[in-house]
Amino acid sequence: MNIGFVGLGKLGLPSALAIESKGHVVTGYDVNPNIATYIENKQIPYMEENVPDLLNKTSIQMLPLADVLRLSEIVFVAVQTPHDPLYEGVTALPETTADFDYTYLKNSCRAISEELDVLKQDRIVIIISTVLPGVIEQEIKPLLSKHVKLCYNPFFIAMGTTVHDFLHPEIVLFGVDDKDAVLKAKKFYRTVTDAPFHEMSIVNAELVKVNYNTYISMKINFANNLMEICEKMRDQGADVDVVMDALSDCTKRIISPAYMRGGMPDGGGCHPRDNIALADFAKRHALSNDVYTEGMMVREHHIKWFADMIRSYKMPKVILGKAYKPGTNLTVGSPSIRLYNELLHDVASAQREKEVAAERKNHASPTRTSTPPIMWDPYVDSKRPAELDKPAVFFVGTRHEQFRDFDYPKGSVVIDPFGYVNPSEGVTLVKVGRQQEVGTE
Repeated sequence: MNIGFVGLGKLGLPSALAIESKGHVVTGYDVNPNIATYIENKQIPYMEENVPDLLNKTSIQMLPLADVLRLSEIVFVAVQTPHDPLYEGVTALPETTADFDYTYLKNSCRAISEELDVLKQDRIVIIISTVLPGVIEQEIKPLLSKHVKLCYNPFFIAMGTTVHDFLHPEIVLFGVDDKDAVLKAKKFYRTVTDAPFHEMSIVNAELVKVNYNTYISMKINFANNLMEICEKMRDQGADVDVVMDALSDCTKRIISPAYMRGGMPDGGGCHPRDNIALADFAKRHALSNDVYTEGMMVREHHIKWFADMIRSYKMPKVILGKAYKPGTNLTVGSPSIRLYNELLHDVASAQREKEVAAERKNHASPTRTSTPPIMWDPYVDSKRPAELDKPAVFFVGTRHEQFRDFDYPKGSVVIDPFGYVNPSEGVTLVKVGRQQEVGTE
């Protein structure tokens, strides 16, 4: 088939390449002129599995919007619906909430509709951008002409593995109002995957997408609650991995093994932002219980618990990892950065205490540390700081493989919430919520 893409960013371009790899002809349009450069130079500025190989052999053409619509049988709209950084999970949870910003999506849909009016032709237009329930009905459909056969087909992908996740989905989620559109979409998807095709109304598809993400957050919170309990009962033999191994085998009625591990709170481009956005939805719709804010508060409490754990060691502080998951340089929604910002609060507080003491001519030392923590990630930072070679309390915030056998300086403390770091001589290893190897603590 001839497939068009409007929006070739971090979601759109890998997805377009995946579709092209299945034999389809793909054309694209993006307001960002850098996208054409990425395709021409066969290189992207972010890490995505399989994309470099697919870029080397791609024939995707970047064209004006009118030409993409004219040439395509199906048009995917992969335009961003961003959140302000305040609502992405790397800062303290704000008291206010906000919906996503639909400006880019609305502008794109309006432009598509206007071009199709000029062409006087119908097209299947499939939005894959994340939206809250009811948004397409209330904010997108009023912008569209009769030539737009609208569908909603959000993908269940993780940035960094988009190509694989698109080609091997658990399900294909498809919200649709037009029966002819869904028949053509099914025909297309059978060239991509044999995953179950879930056809439903657009509003139901909206509900499935965002609650899929927030359910994952709930599982991570559940696992980390148990890790905290096991840490506090470690002298009685409690071990979070033993507990989770048993619970993870209970796949018939309560859970699957995915995400059932103690570690850092959730992160990425979906989970914190979807929870915060749905908290706003809960307020606006007067839900009886706002589980979304509660879930984010659990995340906040775990961040503060980790911060207190780090503060208990009167040593220089180093956080290893900025990326939101291992093996990538993407930092959106990173819990490691949220933890770093929590520790930076100590520095700001110490400075204020010092200023107040100076005004009162009181020379008492600040009660908080005034030494900023160090943060380093081998996938994000080009320069390795010298502080990594000195004794410190190292907190492993991202489960990069490099940190498993990292050359931790003797005399250091390593706090490992994932339970995967190997012991090393002269280093105190704290595997959070797990039984410690002999001689490591």
